[in-house]
Amino acid sequence: MDSSKHFAEIIASAGEDIHRDGLIKTPNRAAKAFEFLTQGYAQDLETVLNGAVFESDNDEMVIVKDIELYSLCEHHLLPFVGKAHVAYLPQGKVIGLSKIARITDMYARRLQIQENMTKQIAEAVQEVTGAAGVGVVIEAQHFCMMMRGVQKQNSWTISSMMLGTFRDNPRTREEFLTLISKR
Repeated sequence: MDSSKHFAEIIASAGEDIHRDGLIKTPNRAAKAFEFLTQGYAQDLETVLNGAVFESDNDEMVIVKDIELYSLCEHHLLPFVGKAHVAYLPQGKVIGLSKIARITDMYARRLQIQENMTKQIAEAVQEVTGAAGVGVVIEAQHFCMMMRGVQKQNSWTISSMMLGTFRDNPRTREEFLTLISKR
């Protein structure tokens, strides 16, 4: 399907002349941008991991924090941007550190709500590592709250998902939350 035609219709419906110089190629550029911003649909966990799961006797917490993320709100198709903090307690297996960022990107590059994305990332890390526990915290600013509606420029949404030991053991959860708050 040629989605550039749909973008041309959207631009025209705003009252613009899609034939004016600055807009002639915009429908095509917008279609390509949208394809890039939603590339997570074309990805799967196995491909993203690319075999980077390794045996390890480490059983101490592994954290990758401040993972930049860019997503589109499924309700308004407006961006939300922020960072993810992901931790897990290995239980025989670890994954390449960059794979945690790639898992985050895979789910962020879909039409999303932050709450679901937080859960999807946690469950994916749990699935591939068999970890004793996984913790994910996402902090993001939502343009649907900033550019329209309530227009609150400084609000942040924080969501978390704790699985296994991170849910059941307050000390593990506390260690994770303390470590991600340090700069």
